[in-house]
Order: sequence, then C-alpha cells, then structure tokens
Amino acid sequence: MTCPKGTIPYQIKPGDTFYSLARKFNTTAEAIASVNTGVNPNNLKPGVLICIPIRRSVVSCPPANRYVIKAGDTFSKLAGKYHLSTTSLISLNPGVDPTNLRIGQMICLPVKRRRRSR
Repeated sequence: MTCPKGTIPYQIKPGDTFYSLARKFNTTAEAIASVNTGVNPNNLKPGVLICIPIRRSVVSCPPANRYVIKAGDTFSKLAGKYHLSTTSLISLNPGVDPTNLRIGQMICLPVKRRRRSR
C-alpha cells in the first residue's frame, strides 16, 4: 500500500477508531475517512493498513536548526544528545506534545552560537 503525499501509513490496532486516531495524530476523523475510501470506519480490522493525513506543524526555525523525529526519539534523549535541558527543548517547540512525538515530525533545536574570528 502506498499512501498519498501528506499522509503516513498506519496499521490498525485493536480498539482503534477514526476518532481515536484523529486525536492521536492531530487531524479529523473526516480527513482520515477521505483518504481511506475503501475502509469501513465502523468495522476497523486490526492489522489493516490505512493512511493518516498529517498536519505538519509550522516550524519557525531556520532549516539548519530543524530536526526530523526518528523511531525511538524522545525529548529526554534528544536533550541529552544535544546538551540541553528537556525544559528548554519544550520551550523551543511550542505546540509540540513531547509525550506524543511522531516519526517524520519536525522540531527545532537551538542555534549554535559561533564565535566570530577577528
């Protein structure tokens, strides 16, 4: 299955509904239904792959300071890796839920200050 641009693949788990997925992925049940026309939202079967529309957060940092979330990333791990406090990483990324990071999501890292040579 290939998902269209602006969506990500997701494998249905027991108990999933379009509404619960919409909350999880910050979208709407209607948007999920619109890209999964062959899927009955009232009969989601675990293991079935669907496409989830993603809303990319507006990233207001320069491209050099953007970081794309990878599998296993947490704010705590990233803070350690980049020698930051978790609190400062959270403050750099308003609107990002640090407990619900998604693979492919962009966040901001602080600008490294460079000393000017004279």
